[in-house]
Amino acid sequence: MALKISFENPSAQKILCLGVYEDRELPLPTKTWDKTLNGYLTLSMNNSKFKGSLNQTLTFSTPDGSQLTLIGLGPKKDQNELQWQKIGSSLVKALESSPTGEGAVEIHSLEGHDTAQVLSNMALGSLLKSWRFEKYFTTKKPEELFSLQKIIFLAPEAKDCEKAFEPLKNITEGVFLTRTVVTEPANVITPESLAHAAESLKKDGVVVEILEEKEMKTLGMNALLGVGQGSVHGSKLAIMRWEGGAKTDAPLAFVGKGVTFDTGGISIKPAQNMEEMKYDMGGAGVVIGLMKSLALRKAKVNAVGVVGLVENMPSGSAQRPGDVVISMSGQTIEVINTDAEGRLVLADALWYTQDRFKPKLMIDLATLTGAIVVSLGGERAGLFANDENLAKNLSSAGEKVGELLWPFPMDDAYDKEINSDIADMKNISNGRGAGSVTAAKFLQRFTNAVPWAHLDIAGVTWTHKDLPTCAKGATGFGVRLLNQFVEENYEKK
Repeated sequence: MALKISFENPSAQKILCLGVYEDRELPLPTKTWDKTLNGYLTLSMNNSKFKGSLNQTLTFSTPDGSQLTLIGLGPKKDQNELQWQKIGSSLVKALESSPTGEGAVEIHSLEGHDTAQVLSNMALGSLLKSWRFEKYFTTKKPEELFSLQKIIFLAPEAKDCEKAFEPLKNITEGVFLTRTVVTEPANVITPESLAHAAESLKKDGVVVEILEEKEMKTLGMNALLGVGQGSVHGSKLAIMRWEGGAKTDAPLAFVGKGVTFDTGGISIKPAQNMEEMKYDMGGAGVVIGLMKSLALRKAKVNAVGVVGLVENMPSGSAQRPGDVVISMSGQTIEVINTDAEGRLVLADALWYTQDRFKPKLMIDLATLTGAIVVSLGGERAGLFANDENLAKNLSSAGEKVGELLWPFPMDDAYDKEINSDIADMKNISNGRGAGSVTAAKFLQRFTNAVPWAHLDIAGVTWTHKDLPTCAKGATGFGVRLLNQFVEENYEKK
């Protein structure tokens, strides 16, 4: 059940959340409530350990039977958009056990800050944190499932808040689509059904094409097709176009790896944790979600999303270690390890994108290497680029939305590690070192000198713990980052 967000003028409420700065300093609405209740809020704080630290909460009943929850806003000097989104997350936790399934929030008139900006970001944090995937539970009792249905944000500027929230809400639609397709099991999300998810964007005004195996064979996409040849599910290439800019403007291109399940192929993975390979299509999921967000908010830009959709399975028809394939670019690849398949999918997808669309830039996303998880864990995605300004702008966008990147070197010396003795290149390097970098250098050979960045999102696509604006599970990392990147660098204000 989707959480409903509304903005209304202040009114009496039976379940209400109020803000408190660090060191128990009260903003205006809380101060007014404390006065109305003859100092009851101050008394309750003094009888507790509550100090107003960020995300700290204190819940109690008032003399008239209403339920009040004090929410820590953190230091007054640290108020910003990311802080307000985290506070919005705390609101979900505070109201989750509401017996009515809803609650109200009166946090406004924060000194030096626009109320619409404050509350729209709190609402964004609440909405992001509220997402749950519970469709397959059949035996849980209703009280065991997420039951918060509505949060009402109270402020005199309710209409301004609603207007400010609308584009943020549209972005969450893309994030939620990404989280959904990443979470679904691999018997549900196949190349066919993920292509259908891309096609669902037609209703939002996105132009969608699906290339089948016969068409890709004609184009020479043997690197991509080789990955999927062991599966009963046919491989596909989904192309999504949002045309919100001038007709003469070259598009921004986003390319995603869409391996809907990765067994490793003949170079099969260990059984332990293999079920997690359902989200090896996370890059494609982000691209589809991004295209939805751009369409819903009517982004003033031309953008194209291209996702290669395959399933990597072992069988009598599967690709073998040692096979040589001719990619769409004409470059030959010796497949040393069939579990290094994502780069083969992206090789043809990147070449196709630059060849057909002549984009201003290309950004690809992929759960590409385990090495990036060793390097960065689940805190940041790896950033690899051939353009310094592009890398800088992506990092800046990530900082603003809390989806952090870390830049890696792209020295020419790493490129030599993927030279093959019998073909133009091989799909893994000679040794175990710098695996994420050599994977990126492999991809760079298919960019044809177009400004390009590669985001290795293997460590951030799924979280095994609750995050500030995401419950345990699929994160949707990348949708908000790229939306921010597009908005602040390529849309004319």
